[in-house]
Amino acid sequence: MSSFLFVVPPLVGHINPLVGVASALTSRGHRVAWAGEPALVRRLAGPDATVHPCGSGGPGGPEDSGQPVGPESAPAPEAVRSPDLRGPEALRFLWERFLVPLAEAMAPGVRRAVDALRPDVVVADQQALAGALVAEASGLPWATSATTSAEFADALASMPRVAAWNDRLLRDLRDRIGRPGGTGDPRFSPHLVLAFTTPELAGPAARGGDRIRWVGPSLAARPRLAAFPWHRLDPGRSLVLVTLGTANADAGRRFLVEAAHAVRARAGRVQAVVADPEGALGGGRTDDSDDVIAVPLLPQLDLLERAAAVVCHAGHNTVCEALWHGVPLVVAPIRDDQPVIAAQVADAGAGVRIRFGRATAPVIGKALDTVLDEPYVRAAAAKVSAAFRAAGGASAAADHLERLARQEDQV
Repeated sequence: MSSFLFVVPPLVGHINPLVGVASALTSRGHRVAWAGEPALVRRLAGPDATVHPCGSGGPGGPEDSGQPVGPESAPAPEAVRSPDLRGPEALRFLWERFLVPLAEAMAPGVRRAVDALRPDVVVADQQALAGALVAEASGLPWATSATTSAEFADALASMPRVAAWNDRLLRDLRDRIGRPGGTGDPRFSPHLVLAFTTPELAGPAARGGDRIRWVGPSLAARPRLAAFPWHRLDPGRSLVLVTLGTANADAGRRFLVEAAHAVRARAGRVQAVVADPEGALGGGRTDDSDDVIAVPLLPQLDLLERAAAVVCHAGHNTVCEALWHGVPLVVAPIRDDQPVIAAQVADAGAGVRIRFGRATAPVIGKALDTVLDEPYVRAAAAKVSAAFRAAGGASAAADHLERLARQEDQV
């Protein structure tokens, strides 16, 4: 039996993929514990999960899962940053106001967890930098949990000054909470990088090399939303899910209204369920025909079993969950890693990319017609789905972690 410590940020979309991996390891007789925000981890991983508390620090981070974030999770940075923040300034905000403060706040708790558990392997989310840095300083083998493939693209390669600034930030952080003088990138383990996608969507990796194990999406059971009006779904129409995740409400009001108009223009053949946490479509009320059903939270995985298309912000979890089900997408990226993921969807042919800021009802409707009606889009989505399912998901990830614990999967 081996022991594993999962170090996660207070972000639903970064915890969910590891829930299935933890379950697979536990079922094989291994010991699993978490370092993170206890209430949030236990809500997602189960009330019996062993969780070592870690300070969440800072104002939280980007979220893309479409699943509920309760008051026990850190507030999202969108609560304090302008919705219009883009490019290098958005990157600076992410690192200076979220990733670095989060790492510094979590580090003491991660050290206590390591001392208490003495794990054989630390599994650190790419945005929980304290996990990697503390494992490195403790001489422990560690694996990276890459819940988004955007880092593999090396988006800063064309911005050398920004890349140099990012490197300095990481060196300074390591000097404060890790092993001074270390040279590795804490976002990429030298032992094992678990990528919850496959090259059929992500394309070839510019970073990570032969450390990457492409395991595809890890989907696990989630808390059910008892209040969802399943009886209002019309089996005679194509079901479209519209979601901008849980952290884009302020930026997404206009988009949701335009998407609703696009669906109503096609009401004879299309019905939409819209994630509308802020009541942009009228506080959750719907029209008499139920053309658009607006609800605060979506039972996303259950709905994807019935969906014909998804309209979203290109959040990595939403994209991968849709394509695992073979559902094509209309993607309108807003910020952070979303433009990279949107480009992957378009390059794979599994959806249509539109511009978030210029998305009107006619633009959204035209893209929706394409993904619903064009056979090549649906075929491309089916191809990605087949690759995802063949990759093995949580079970494959658990296999790689077992090998790492036995010192068989190190580079």
